[in-house]
Amino acid sequence: MAEPKDRQQLTLYVQSKKAVTSFYRPPASRSFAAAGSPESVGVPSAGGGAGGEESPGVAEEVFFLSDDQARCLALAEETAARRGFRLRVVDVGKAGMFTKLLAEHLRGVERFPVLIGPGGQRLEGVEAFSEERLCDLMPTEMFRLRAFTYVKVRGGDLDAIRDILLTYPEVRELHLLTGDWDVFAVLEFRDSNTRKRQVLEFVTEKIRGLPEVIDTSTLVPEYSVTKFPVAPPHRPGGPAA
Repeated sequence: MAEPKDRQQLTLYVQSKKAVTSFYRPPASRSFAAAGSPESVGVPSAGGGAGGEESPGVAEEVFFLSDDQARCLALAEETAARRGFRLRVVDVGKAGMFTKLLAEHLRGVERFPVLIGPGGQRLEGVEAFSEERLCDLMPTEMFRLRAFTYVKVRGGDLDAIRDILLTYPEVRELHLLTGDWDVFAVLEFRDSNTRKRQVLEFVTEKIRGLPEVIDTSTLVPEYSVTKFPVAPPHRPGGPAA
């Protein structure tokens, strides 16, 4: 029976270029997964003498990423770290089994870098790497509690109620509706300890208590996942997000 896929694991394939240089380079700190192997190996640097000592003036092969691929790598690493995903990086430029790797994992790929999501989703080429697209591949639990409130307004004075509701920091979005309800408000609470009772108290005191409001109805989800970019949770003693 096949093992289930790791829903938090992504693989980024980059393609480095090879150069021959006699210029001294310090050991690279970034690690790439060896093609076809789960282990990581360091990017080779010039020199390579015994004990890790460098030998200036000796021609050596080095591998380097173009700036556009390096930008994609940095963005993918930052996004994965924020959203609780693990990113495995494979450098096909150093792969001795490139033909086999291409056939098995990168069929049809023409441009690098290529990011493969847990469900097989794919981003290909530097133009595809944006925060929005990366978040699509890495849905994450929401750090802040959100709630959704329907509001019925007396006399249909939507401009007035809009201006009042937008003064509340907890009101993140407003949507004007047609039908039984006039306004749909998206609420967000920065304190991670906020509970349903506190949400309903805010709605009844701050929103339903307004003279323009006739009625409200609020939904408080038990669990939420988002593809949108999200701010990290506020840590006690740390700066507010």
